[in-house]
Amino acid sequence: LFPGAFNCCTMISEEIPKRMLRRVERFEIQKADGLCHLGAVILYIEDKKFCVSPQIKKVKKWMKKMKHKIHRRKLHVRKQRRTRITKKRQKQ
Repeated sequence: LFPGAFNCCTMISEEIPKRMLRRVERFEIQKADGLCHLGAVILYIEDKKFCVSPQIKKVKKWMKKMKHKIHRRKLHVRKQRRTRITKKRQKQ
């Protein structure tokens, strides 16, 4: 809406329970440059946003383990079979 409007974490938590990490649907990394002056990891849990410090050992280990699972999650789509088109040969 406004050119100066942005979505940044202004406060970060230094602790996070392990059970909360298990419920994370996706996460983003906020860098400390440009508009946002704090480095943070943004965790999305049931449409809520939690900002935690990227220096927490639990979070570092969890992000390393989950980086491929969360970002590349796709809905299961059934693939259609390809049918071969065969030409009928005419006998001459």
